[in-house]
Amino acid sequence: MKRDFIPINIALLTISDTRTSDNDTSGKILRERVVAENHLIADQKIVIDDIYQVRAVVSSWIANPDIQAVITTGGTGLTGRDGTPEAVEVLLDKEIAGFGELFRQISFQDIKTSTIQSRAIGGVANGTFIFCLPGSSGACKTAWDDILKQQFDARHRPCNFVDLMPRLLEK
Repeated sequence: MKRDFIPINIALLTISDTRTSDNDTSGKILRERVVAENHLIADQKIVIDDIYQVRAVVSSWIANPDIQAVITTGGTGLTGRDGTPEAVEVLLDKEIAGFGELFRQISFQDIKTSTIQSRAIGGVANGTFIFCLPGSSGACKTAWDDILKQQFDARHRPCNFVDLMPRLLEK
């Protein structure tokens, strides 16, 4: 049975104290890859490394029924300013533990044991998929090219996130 491609609305958030729209390489990479796969950019923002600002933006996108997925980049490291997982985890209805595990497994091929410094996470909140990626352009390429691209494609078998979208809010 041939399956049709279904474009989804994806919001992108860069978390950084130093990035602007001019030098946000990771945000640009994600945008280019999302658009190249014929998905739609629902919104794109940059906020500083502040858990409350991150949480406010992600919360507004979770509340928007027109946004099916949120991808953040930055703030997943170990420094005192890195708080993206803490900002987002409290919003999740369900964690997708396999995302972070698979991301680190794939990253190990390129950056070896440095991958343990990544706290990449994924989950679902109010029917919206959320993925928090490291701020490096390489990490964004890895996450999109090796995981998210396939999972956001309704034609991917044996299963994908798009097939789950109508059922995420079931009680």
